[in-house]
Amino acid sequence: MADELTAVVVDDHPAVRAGVAYWLSSGAPPITVVAAGEDVRAAWLGEGARADVVILDLHLGGPTPALGDLRRLVEAGRRVVVYSMRADDEIALQCLELGALCYLTKAEGAEHLVQATRAAAAGRPYTPPSLAGALAGDRSDHRPALSAREVEVLVEWFQSESKDFVAQRLGISLSTVNSHLERIRIKYALIGREAPTKAALVARAIQDGLIGVDDL
Repeated sequence: MADELTAVVVDDHPAVRAGVAYWLSSGAPPITVVAAGEDVRAAWLGEGARADVVILDLHLGGPTPALGDLRRLVEAGRRVVVYSMRADDEIALQCLELGALCYLTKAEGAEHLVQATRAAAAGRPYTPPSLAGALAGDRSDHRPALSAREVEVLVEWFQSESKDFVAQRLGISLSTVNSHLERIRIKYALIGREAPTKAALVARAIQDGLIGVDDL
């Protein structure tokens, strides 16, 4: 069938791969898992490279989330649903910022996985219950959606004498520090709360609870 939806499952637990394939195939209409594997190569090789949706477990064989793998998939134009054991708001938001269409916890069951996969195949985001809280806590009409790294750079800059010191403290380049700060200013400007100076950014951060007066 020309309109048949397909998926590739990247997870280091065979039982999870089998369970996901069963759930997706049991939908109406079914979604076919054309490839599965314990590492991200399954999404780049053979049938997996042509699948409509990549279902990606972030923690493959270790505690460090595979954000680099997610970034590369998204940059290649793949539609990714992150499927994780961990209900972690910060990681969930990082995944969305990198371009994942959904962050789904494995506790949320078959119905949400099928819905998320269908939405991703159409290029649409899907917000399951676990993600709704993260979005509500991080985004509003009056507060910019700053990433965890942007907040970290901002607070370090407030507490440092120079951007060079921020770069050294965080192990990043000076140009990366400048890029983060520029994006933060743009995000504030887009919601009508311009912050062109360091003092203005300090005021905004205090208003938004990112830092307290005693921290400065």
